[in-house]
Amino acid sequence: MSELASEKLLAAQAAVKQLADGMIVGLGSGSTSALAIREIGAAVEQGLDIIGIPTSVASEELARELGIPLTTLDEYPVLDTTIDGADRFNDQLELIKGGGGALLREKIVAAASKRFVVIADSTKHANPLGGFPIPVEVIPFGVQTVLHRLEELKLNPVVRQTDAGAPYITDENNLIVDLRVDTVADPKQLAEQLVIPGVVEHGLFIGLADEVLMGVGGDVQRFVKA
Repeated sequence: MSELASEKLLAAQAAVKQLADGMIVGLGSGSTSALAIREIGAAVEQGLDIIGIPTSVASEELARELGIPLTTLDEYPVLDTTIDGADRFNDQLELIKGGGGALLREKIVAAASKRFVVIADSTKHANPLGGFPIPVEVIPFGVQTVLHRLEELKLNPVVRQTDAGAPYITDENNLIVDLRVDTVADPKQLAEQLVIPGVVEHGLFIGLADEVLMGVGGDVQRFVKA
């Protein structure tokens, strides 16, 4: 196992250790979250009594494969905790998420959770926030209008494509526009600028994370909300 893979696993294990019987748990998306889901699956097999709410089709499929009981936000509109990864985070626990395209469901579930725990390897820590494209989910009807506005804001928007060259389609049948900006000096200000008709949601998660567990070397470093 590579050092980065080990860091991700350590962070995932630390987060799963916080779970207790009776919890409703948001199941994040992406490679690091998949490790957490596998750890939860192993814990459920050993008797942990939780119910999960997945944030993507891929996470739902993995959870079902591992025998994790699942429910929906319709049944449980408030969750006890969510465990999810991040593409980047800063010391203020502001995040860039959505590299895997699941940012809309991820943000809905995170906002519905009493606690939002982020797991990451040491390459994801960035001050100032940046070093990763900021995804923006857009309805297909409005994509050209949104692109025009994002270009006016000098945010270097690019419509995400699959490896086959087709537009990337989210689980909610929307498009993703990636903003190729180097750093974000003021994430809150940028989030306000992204309130544009046609934009469904963006990948800046501000004021949502309660804790980041970052694997570093053979240890886990903990960042908490001030």
